[in-house]
Amino acid sequence: MEQDTGGGKGLRRRDVIAGVALAGGMLGLSVPTLAQGRDLDLSARAHDWDWLVGNWDVWHRRLKERLAGSNDWQEFAGKSALWPTLGGLGTIDDNIVDIPSGTYRGLTVRAFDPVQGRWSIWWIDGRNPTVIDAPVRGGFDGNAGVFTGPDLFKGRPVIARFRWLDIHSARPHWEQALSTDGGRSWEINWENFFSRTAPVATPLPLLAERSRDFDFLHGRWSVRHRRLRQRLAGSTDWEEFTGTLTNWPVLGGHGNVGDNLFARADGAHRGIGLRTFDPARGEWLSWWLDGRNPAGFAPPVRGRFADGLGTFTGEDQLNGRPVLTRTQWSRITSGSARWEQAMSGDGGATWEVNWVSDFARRP
Repeated sequence: MEQDTGGGKGLRRRDVIAGVALAGGMLGLSVPTLAQGRDLDLSARAHDWDWLVGNWDVWHRRLKERLAGSNDWQEFAGKSALWPTLGGLGTIDDNIVDIPSGTYRGLTVRAFDPVQGRWSIWWIDGRNPTVIDAPVRGGFDGNAGVFTGPDLFKGRPVIARFRWLDIHSARPHWEQALSTDGGRSWEINWENFFSRTAPVATPLPLLAERSRDFDFLHGRWSVRHRRLRQRLAGSTDWEEFTGTLTNWPVLGGHGNVGDNLFARADGAHRGIGLRTFDPARGEWLSWWLDGRNPAGFAPPVRGRFADGLGTFTGEDQLNGRPVLTRTQWSRITSGSARWEQAMSGDGGATWEVNWVSDFARRP
């Protein structure tokens, strides 16, 4: 698991697209939602991505120059693996992309927002794993899905569009396009065609040169949680509950994902913990997506391990008040570990521990 604080949003989007543009309404953007004109059925939405679960070989076709009137394409191979998370209301897919200039890794996170009635899709480029790209949002209609969002391309406002086509066929097809005229016309700049190699996802090959700090966390765990009901309020009222965690490596081992279930007395809920390694600083970034409010990631904490203790800190807010959040991993063995979260309202001079989780490995 990871920090349980406030909501946050990432930056950027897939490959060379960079930045966040104007709000969708300002661009005249109409984002498809599943709630428009129909009943919202979460049990059905939990199966929206069943057709993509597993391992795949991917054939890519990418336009070399975008929004330049070019018709010069390059073709290359890749691999993908997709797992359901959040009880089906989220997915993670890990990717190897063999572009001519050199292979790289990338990661997609998807989550369904029942309030908005649509899916959000975020991309993390393994070559720059310190940011999460701004999402595209949308949903499915029959054998196709459409997901759109505003962005910038070389300083120019655009709309980005992802489309999934032939999703129930033996060869699903994904395409990316950009529009400079508010969605009246589109230039397709990237296409993927998928061929399944396994019905159940398994991790893609790990890189030999990678940080192994979080290898201890890969696998399935039972968890005992102890959580302070009120924070930075002098409270000593704790709640206790159980949970589970399933964690696996992504980005060749330069990342890992945790799918969490919290069996709290007032109702079970889920969340995704995502960690990415920043080789430039030798630090890990740790992000949290709360399944109760999956519209955006919380601001990350970042840090490293030293002498068996992993310490990660970051800025956040509690009830509108600026705070520091610190998470720590300790007591690490082959079959157990402890995670704890603390907050500081005085710039780190003092800390209040508000959540402690003890992990026991499951078969």
